[in-house]
Amino acid sequence: MENNTSLQQQLLEAGVHFGHLKKKWNPKMLPYIFAEKKGIHIIDLNKTVECMQESAAALKQIARSGKKILFVGTKKQAKDIVTECAKRVNMPFVTERWLGGMLTNFNTVRKSVKKMQSIEKMLGDGSFDSITKKERLTLSRDKDKMEKVLGGIAQLGRVPAALFLVDIGHEHIALAEAKRLGIATFGLVDTNCDPNKVDFAIPANDDATKSITVLVNYITAAIAEGLAERQAAKEDETEEMTDDEKERRAAKLLAEAEAEGGRGAGRRGGPGGARRRTSTGSSSRGPGGARR
Repeated sequence: MENNTSLQQQLLEAGVHFGHLKKKWNPKMLPYIFAEKKGIHIIDLNKTVECMQESAAALKQIARSGKKILFVGTKKQAKDIVTECAKRVNMPFVTERWLGGMLTNFNTVRKSVKKMQSIEKMLGDGSFDSITKKERLTLSRDKDKMEKVLGGIAQLGRVPAALFLVDIGHEHIALAEAKRLGIATFGLVDTNCDPNKVDFAIPANDDATKSITVLVNYITAAIAEGLAERQAAKEDETEEMTDDEKERRAAKLLAEAEAEGGRGAGRRGGPGGARRRTSTGSSSRGPGGARR
């Protein structure tokens, strides 16, 4: 409980409880609203802590299973913190602009990423030395533009398992695409949004940099924990496997040798079999002949 209290204190200091003006509210946020003060809705921090813990546990599990979580935060207050946290846990991120179809048309986006990477490689290894300075500059600018928008997802080989969004109203296109593909969605939801639009809603002030920083750091810590557990499990498995693995490997080699031997005997057994048949044949004919 003490841990929760200190977390609540942190949230309080960061202003996570400040919602929007009463006239801007979404009635579906009612369960998460504690009170109204001077025309502004105050978010119930007990609910925020509960939702944070639930979301963190689910994201930790996803990270532990080795799947990717895409961080999305394109509003000015969220860009830097989202980039920093996503890089810390080596997860993909979008902080510049959400390109329509980034998930639903993923293969085309991958092609753009590959194009960007090949230009980068060629600029680096001197392949473009023969082209004019102007052409090189144009290519360089194209690469920088693509890098800005696609840099965060350059290492994303397939559609992510989950999306973590800062301000689900602002990132509605990303949310719609994730829904269409059945991707799990987690998001910071202010009093002007519908919390039912995401699978895991965290009621919070999504406009203040301090508030976003506390929440995104909390989620990132959970993901880092999941990744650390995955790594530890892998190492334990390797250590445990050594003896069993040796036995299994030995058994496998033995089985392979026997199979090889069987095949060899089969090949040799061609003429051998013929010899055995003739001998049995002659012996069967012997008595047969006598009987006839």
